[in-house]
Amino acid sequence: MKNKRKGTAGCNAAFKLRTGLCAWMGFMKIVIVGDGKVGSALTEQLSKENHDVVVIDSNKMVLQEAQQALDVNVVHGNGASLKIQKLANVDTSDLLIAATSADEINLLCCIVARKLGCRHTIARVRNPEYYGQLYLLKEELGLNMMINPERSTANEIFRLLQFPSFLKRDSFAKGRVEIVELVLQQDSPLAGIKLSELYRAVKVKVLVCAVERGKEVVIPDGNFVLCPGDKLSVTASSGDLARLIRNLGLAQRKIRDVMIIGGSRIAFYLAEDLIASGVNVKLIEIDEKRCTALADMLPKATIIHADGSDRYVLDSEGLSQTDAVVTLTDIDEENLIISMYANFLGTYKVITKINRTEFTEVLKTKGIDCVVSPKDLCCNDIVRYVRAMENRKGEAVLTLHRIVEDRVEALEFRANKQLPQLGKRLSQLTLKPHILLACINRNGRLIIPKGSDTIERDDIVIVVAEADKLINDLSEIFVEEA
Repeated sequence: MKNKRKGTAGCNAAFKLRTGLCAWMGFMKIVIVGDGKVGSALTEQLSKENHDVVVIDSNKMVLQEAQQALDVNVVHGNGASLKIQKLANVDTSDLLIAATSADEINLLCCIVARKLGCRHTIARVRNPEYYGQLYLLKEELGLNMMINPERSTANEIFRLLQFPSFLKRDSFAKGRVEIVELVLQQDSPLAGIKLSELYRAVKVKVLVCAVERGKEVVIPDGNFVLCPGDKLSVTASSGDLARLIRNLGLAQRKIRDVMIIGGSRIAFYLAEDLIASGVNVKLIEIDEKRCTALADMLPKATIIHADGSDRYVLDSEGLSQTDAVVTLTDIDEENLIISMYANFLGTYKVITKINRTEFTEVLKTKGIDCVVSPKDLCCNDIVRYVRAMENRKGEAVLTLHRIVEDRVEALEFRANKQLPQLGKRLSQLTLKPHILLACINRNGRLIIPKGSDTIERDDIVIVVAEADKLINDLSEIFVEEA
């Protein structure tokens, strides 16, 4: 094992020094087993947040790349090995994340880590047979959290198909509050108005918490004027979403037919959910054996054995008459081409799965607006858990969502009795720049805050801020009183 700046001989000393510093500064010691797509994304994100990250992998080359690109420690070897975990100082770690491609290895990693004394463990578990029964064994296995990227992706796509006018949906307060992303059309009643006049225009209590205009991202105040083409992130109660769509004049076409290209696990999960909700599903898969298996598992779906990237196949299967198409092949380029063709035909809703998210800004120029990434969804779920573990003053982040392509964060806090701003009217308080108080959930009653409102003990408060703010406590959003 080597530290980025130290040789092997100085490694233990470096670990102890960094562990001590992390404890003093409030950061955490995190061990990540597996440096694949999910592992590397987690390593990058958590190291950016200044946590002390150690990566274990059996591939020396990927470890060298991680070491060169990021300020992390690396350990070469089998992450399920007791010897390797001791070398990585798992016994003094706050969290171990097992994200290899093998479910069994991930589970064994977590069992060993908890035996060594690691405080928290997270396992990536993809096999649906394991995933269901492991909930019964979480305590025995020492698991704090399980992540299934395919299940999470299917859930995300299903939620988007429920309200196809939205590009993204994120929920807070146990599903009572949502932040949705939509594009302001040329004929929208919101075009040209100030945000202070928002309620008069839409007759729904909502709050625009972020605006993407070209390359610029703004956390707006009441004087901000909306323009056609703006991409808005809007906070609303879940019950007001349908009313918001109607009052904005957005199309409310119900999705009745969905064509899925690719027969992956995501496709299976998604088809199950769609069929259960009464949607007709047509699934195109090129592998004959997989088609046979899917036909057995999804008797109410239409399974087509064909190449879903073939234009003739898409035309003959009625793509132009389908309400929605979801591209779920294992090849990003195929998904993009099929999605572009669906947009060309005028398909009402197009959702594209991609693994490589480095070029998302380029995709917008090609009309690819609604994109999902299993890697990013998995990473974001784990980062939310990590942020919730940080609790320097007792006001932990309950939930975290990244919006506007990870440039803005929406965080959920519980206000405790130590918060100095309790009971004070918001008009008496000053928020720090580029921070917005989006919503207050008081015993299930949702408040879109105004100046006369207050924050009371045990309120659930949703805060929107630029991603680089790294807010860990609710008190940090306010300017300190003189």
